Amino acid sequence: MKDNTPDADPARYNRLAALSQFEGQSAPPIHLWHPEQTCDIDMKIDRNGDWYHEGTLIKRASLTRLFSSVMRLESDGDYFLVTPVEKCKIQVEDVPFQAILMRVDKGGVSQQLVFTSNMGEEAVAGKEHPLSFIEEKDVDNGSSFIPYIEIRDGLKARVSRNVYYQLMDLLEEGEGDHKGWWGVWSGGCFFGISESA
Repeated sequence: MKDNTPDADPARYNRLAALSQFEGQSAPPIHLWHPEQTCDIDMKIDRNGDWYHEGTLIKRASLTRLFSSVMRLESDGDYFLVTPVEKCKIQVEDVPFQAILMRVDKGGVSQQLVFTSNMGEEAVAGKEHPLSFIEEKDVDNGSSFIPYIEIRDGLKARVSRNVYYQLMDLLEEGEGDHKGWWGVWSGGCFFGISESA
């Protein structure tokens, strides 16, 4: 008996593989792709930013980078890999990327925090790439604030542990409109993490 479920369609993976024609391009033109056909595929990005297909870790970095370059976050919170002919829904446990490196340019209110994702994309924290902090509670260790940086088009990266400590070393108490908050400056913006009290 023929299996007609979406994940059983080998042609779907052939179409995803056809994206290889865009490999090497910094940004495939997904803003021009508005396919009506949608599907679900058994692909997941776990909390650590690792990609899995049918439960198997995808080890080829070039492949995951290619897939990430055609990822779109829809207004309903679903993630899709978009091709010119269809968009394929995937599962994301937390956010799709990890911020694995950070460098600091300049200082004070002119400071720029430049984050690099595990997909090799850079983003300077600021108005276009805001930092956000989610409180994460732990029964044994109390609560902490996990930083996220928007990489592009609503797609975020969770700041890795080593970058987290680097970021915390830059905390300072805000002044003026930001008085009473601890946070960091980047790109002319003050990102408050917690109230200084």
